[in-house]
Amino acid sequence: MNNTSYKDPCGFVFEFEGEIFRQVNLCAKEDYDFLMESGLYKKLVQNNLLVSHEEVSLKKEKDPEVYKFIKPQQLKYITYPYEWSFSALKDAAVLTLKIQKMALAHKMTLKDASAYNIQFVNGRPVFIDTLSFERYKKDTPWSAYGQFCRHFLAPLALMSYTDISLNKLLISNIDGIPLETAQKLLPFNAKLNFGIFTHIVMHAMSQKAYENTGEAKVKNAKMGLFELEALIDSLISTVKALKFPKIFTQWGNYYKNTNYSEESFKEKKEIISHFINKVEPKSLCDLGSNRGDMSRIASDRDIETLAFDIDPVAVEDNYLYMKENKEKYILPLLQDFNNPSPAIGFMNAERKDFCSRFKCDMVMALALIHHLAISNNLPFENIANFFASLGEYLIIEFVPKTDSKVQYLLSTREDIFKDYNIETFESVFSAFWEIQEKVHIKNSQRVLYLMRRR
Repeated sequence: MNNTSYKDPCGFVFEFEGEIFRQVNLCAKEDYDFLMESGLYKKLVQNNLLVSHEEVSLKKEKDPEVYKFIKPQQLKYITYPYEWSFSALKDAAVLTLKIQKMALAHKMTLKDASAYNIQFVNGRPVFIDTLSFERYKKDTPWSAYGQFCRHFLAPLALMSYTDISLNKLLISNIDGIPLETAQKLLPFNAKLNFGIFTHIVMHAMSQKAYENTGEAKVKNAKMGLFELEALIDSLISTVKALKFPKIFTQWGNYYKNTNYSEESFKEKKEIISHFINKVEPKSLCDLGSNRGDMSRIASDRDIETLAFDIDPVAVEDNYLYMKENKEKYILPLLQDFNNPSPAIGFMNAERKDFCSRFKCDMVMALALIHHLAISNNLPFENIANFFASLGEYLIIEFVPKTDSKVQYLLSTREDIFKDYNIETFESVFSAFWEIQEKVHIKNSQRVLYLMRRR
């Protein structure tokens, strides 16, 4: 059983012979059959809103509770909401609400509105939990309303009104940001927004009021279909109205302040293109991708590319560019390599850590080494080992101490980095990597390497 789905008694995800399957238990039989026969499944799949699946027979010991085995579309990478840009989380929220509206039109409803039920496939969000659908019962409220607000609306509101980095609260709150916490962190002007006041402030107050009154009133609450549809429409309007905040970050305008000449920048792209053509990877992880200029050297060749960066403005711009141009082979993601996404949940096993989820044929680390080694005091050995855990090939740019960007980092601290030089870099990295090519970038002090893991 997969540790991400053991909480649902009606089915779970599991791995068998290297592939991912989902078990549908007998208690989900009627809801599953209704989903497949109502036309909802077909419509969702045709519109690329839900992953497709096929029903299969497996040569494994069969649980007496099992109804069917299904094999969903296989996804290579799993990402989490605290790694998504603001607009990616917003698109995932709108998708969830859109699916709920379509479900109601087919006399079904979503019993789960978890952000973890969404993944990004071919540049767009897709729902992945087939067992989240159940038949709609007349006059019943949306049971997943609170979960939607915790997983989507609360982090989006906090990112928009308080601090763009507050989606990271989802790491310490695996079932979403508590609404009471969110309403305390939101500024006064946010609470003047009718949707936020209704779905976060009033919602939190309502939850507080029912804490000591027992569950009977909540269970007996009624909501007609018209009211339910109005609730979903209100949530859609509230989410769509939230805007990315007007902020300036150090790396958001990186390419406007680069110390590359136009000629050097062009040659850098040509060298990277040559390295990629030589290896012909099927997947690439770009660590420190900024807005994805270099990432697209790979993704434009239909190479599956994960573009990671720590800067929320850069990742947001990268995502919006991907979306506008309908790119299928690049996915911009937030990541701090000095403190990458940890394993979280019960026994640290519900959500996997960064290193266990992202393995690529090729790793690219451009203008990153000095930030890891100097800004964060990481030894070359640790950095080389980290890169080796992610991929077989490495494109890396060495930025010498005389470079203006390194001098900027050293301007506010003592230079204790006696081993930060190209000779030590090559010596230490050679214990983990075989240097296949080394190219000096014209009119620059920087050097590009193509390496292969030993």
